Amino acid sequence: MRPIAIPAYIGNYYYKKQDPQQVKEAYQKLYKGNPDVSIVMPAYNEEATIVQTLASLCSNETQWSVEIIVVNNNSKDDTEALVKACGVNCILETTQGITPARNAGLAHAKGKFILNADADTIYPKHWIEEMVKPLAAEDRKVAITYGRFSFIPVGKTGRFTYFFYEYLSDFTRLYNKYFKNEAVNVYGFNSGFRRAEGLQVDGFNHPPGTNEDGFLALKLKNKNFGDMCRVDNPVAIVWTTDRRIQIDGGLWKGTIKRLKRVFIS
Repeated sequence: MRPIAIPAYIGNYYYKKQDPQQVKEAYQKLYKGNPDVSIVMPAYNEEATIVQTLASLCSNETQWSVEIIVVNNNSKDDTEALVKACGVNCILETTQGITPARNAGLAHAKGKFILNADADTIYPKHWIEEMVKPLAAEDRKVAITYGRFSFIPVGKTGRFTYFFYEYLSDFTRLYNKYFKNEAVNVYGFNSGFRRAEGLQVDGFNHPPGTNEDGFLALKLKNKNFGDMCRVDNPVAIVWTTDRRIQIDGGLWKGTIKRLKRVFIS
């Protein structure tokens, strides 16, 4: 079952100011040298939320050594300074756009596994472990993992309304999986793959009219690297702001657009 309210531990990260020094200390425990996992996070003017996001990632409990790479995509605010204060590697990508930013992070990554994250999202403490588990399993052939998410309202829409909207979204994703193409369910802020295989398929580059994350999933599957795997464990649900919905014109306009994409296009 999906959560109706925002869990207290998620709210503690998102709504409370985080101390970069404490984030730095937590990251030093997460990064044990010779990383197994690289978390790549593009960032453009994310000073309002990026420390909270990094705090949630650095508090993850995992067996893996994890590096975090933030790709500063020409931010005009204090994003880069805040990232460095947290002790996290920050690289600059001057070509504007999510695709070159993610490709730059992929090129700099050293881990066997790549996890994609966004700077306005809060990650639960088991997210890394659950997202990597299917990729690392020897008895499964999985090319890419993607997870579930819930919304943190920043607009006028309340959390109770989003609770029902998320169930509708789950239905459309099931429809995509069995009747259309599962790749459209893959989002860049909550997915993972093997670095070597991502490089073999030319990273996040994609043709016009497609999305970088879904098209990467499609390329990996078509290359016979394995299946797409949705991580269903509720302990791995991530919490992201609803700003993408606000960009679409709000919840109801966004819902209509979603339904049209699923059942008409």
